[in-house]
Amino acid sequence: MLQKVVRSTVIDAPIERVWAVIRDFNSHDQWHDVVDASRIEAGERSDQVGCVRNFTLKDGNHIREQLLTLDDREHKSTYCIVEATVPLQRYVATVTLKPVTDGNRTFWHWESTFATPPGMERELTDMVAQGVYEAGFENLRKHLREGGDLRHRGRDGSDWRAPGAPRTAPAAMPSAMPRALPVASRRMVVRHYGGPEQMVLEDADCPAPGPDEVRIRQRAIGVNYIDIYQRRGWIPGMLAEGSTPGMEAAGSVLDWGEGVHGFLAGDRVAYLGPMPGSYCSVRNVPADWVVRVPPTVEDETAAALLLKGLTADYLVHDLGQLDRRGPGGGADGKRVLVHAAAGGVGLLVCAWARKLGATVIGTVSSEAKALLAREYGCQHAIVTDDYRFADAVQKLGSGGGVDVLIDGLGEAARDENLAALARRGHWISLGDATGALAPVDPHALLAKSITFSRPVVFDYVATRSELERRAARLWAALADGTLRLPPVERHSLAGAAEAHARLERRATSGALVLMA
Repeated sequence: MLQKVVRSTVIDAPIERVWAVIRDFNSHDQWHDVVDASRIEAGERSDQVGCVRNFTLKDGNHIREQLLTLDDREHKSTYCIVEATVPLQRYVATVTLKPVTDGNRTFWHWESTFATPPGMERELTDMVAQGVYEAGFENLRKHLREGGDLRHRGRDGSDWRAPGAPRTAPAAMPSAMPRALPVASRRMVVRHYGGPEQMVLEDADCPAPGPDEVRIRQRAIGVNYIDIYQRRGWIPGMLAEGSTPGMEAAGSVLDWGEGVHGFLAGDRVAYLGPMPGSYCSVRNVPADWVVRVPPTVEDETAAALLLKGLTADYLVHDLGQLDRRGPGGGADGKRVLVHAAAGGVGLLVCAWARKLGATVIGTVSSEAKALLAREYGCQHAIVTDDYRFADAVQKLGSGGGVDVLIDGLGEAARDENLAALARRGHWISLGDATGALAPVDPHALLAKSITFSRPVVFDYVATRSELERRAARLWAALADGTLRLPPVERHSLAGAAEAHARLERRATSGALVLMA
């Protein structure tokens, strides 16, 4: 549960003078008694949206905070904690100043939301309210009384200098909200098609968001097998050499372009989209790709689940039709075969299909993966490293094969898939981990009236309303226990090559994410 702290006060100084201090994101070590020393990382300006201040407190704690918005017209700024030794989780704060007409004073409103470890709610709420906000009000009053930050004049032209302080030239404040500027980013690029070693990390600015775009500070990036296809050059029309792979990520909204509505700076969001480019720390994406992340869902969970979870959603509800009620209830006895049942999509499909009443069979490459698949709802796990499974499938239960087959293996499993399917069975081809699937001969399907589909998740979330509907169903399934979060293997953004190598060696279970 998120905690909320709200404090406000009136400062006996003109708003321009107070704002001159507050808008400098690196000034707090000059006026707030709890701050020891502070610096802005990467040589950026202290008023540049996206900059990170790295500071220590006098009690020894260390915090990194990022400036999310800065509005000189509204005298408002928003920032968040990106790393801290203090256990304030998902901390986002907003400072707003308003002029008080009586006496040319300033109303200062300071608020934040954050999560805490269980049992520390009161302690940390009091610390923020009293030790940071209320103490900060008093510290700034003292700073201003002593002549701190005397670079500007009041609206009436009066000089703010303390008695005896040297006169300094006034500096003009911006008359309107500044144009969004580029933000420093890091991105992984594929130099040439080939192995994981072809991916290299480089620095690059993320430009200001264009019309209908949202700029996101990414914290977790989902890794999917389609990223490997891009790196290998199997889909050259999707990813050119020298470009950035990746289809999904989660983080916080920095800002947005013209025409975007419904988001606030600091909103926790996730996205997936048909154009690659997510292996980076800051990215602009179309607003229609973006959904909010519930407070109960962590960033890495959202990045691990969104694309895979929405894939599982259309597999069980649209193509598998496992939610259709029949005489037997639920999936009405349907038998489902899931290849790579211990993978990210596989575990989600096993859990969801089992919850809907299907009999779930899975193929895996090891006994350890078989155990994991069973924990997630796979009733019959077939261990095979040579893609032979049809005989084992036919021997299960009353025989006759499976009604729905979910295949990410590709060419090496072609004949076994046909043999494992029941009459009127449906073969869903999701990927080509063993090599590209050659065109399927219609006459091979005719023998058992088999149907075949080759779906792409992005066509199932082609509209914003459909994306939001499916995402809501995914979050609800996670919340009510229908779905369990698969094991998540974490790598740094710089470690993307190792993540790809492990995925290709079939050395992973569950989902992989890159932490930006």
